[in-house]
Amino acid sequence: MVELVHYLQDNGFQVYIISGGGRDFMRAVSEEIYGIPRERAIGSSVTFAYSEDAQGVAQVVRTKELELPINDGQGKPVYIHRAIGRRPIMAAGNSDGDIHVLKYAKGSPRASLALLVHHDDAAREYSYDDGTEKALQLAPEAGWIVVSMKEDWKTVF
Repeated sequence: MVELVHYLQDNGFQVYIISGGGRDFMRAVSEEIYGIPRERAIGSSVTFAYSEDAQGVAQVVRTKELELPINDGQGKPVYIHRAIGRRPIMAAGNSDGDIHVLKYAKGSPRASLALLVHHDDAAREYSYDDGTEKALQLAPEAGWIVVSMKEDWKTVF
């Protein structure tokens, strides 16, 4: 995936990382691990509010409430729209939680690409299908390309 990210960046694409995990964590690691600037990391989060301390210094503080929807499933396209303001022309996912973002990318009136990464290489990584059953079933009819780690990747890690 890192090679794919670099290939896209080298060819003029703006690449975002969209994760159901925490946005602040993704921002902290996205540049170092993936070469994706922190402002292009989209993830779930708590809400924030404006506040001033006792001296009147303005700040943004975390609240206790979750920002809804969670950035997974149907929430991913919502978060993409909030952050980017346009439909992606390409999406890559690896679980049933990515079904809606793959559909969203394929719904573009422009040429688009939806990739579903299948973690099926127990020898070089680990093989897991739990949580991908529905996406794998939908892929052929939806026009998504399934990329097998076992069959399609030369190197893992």
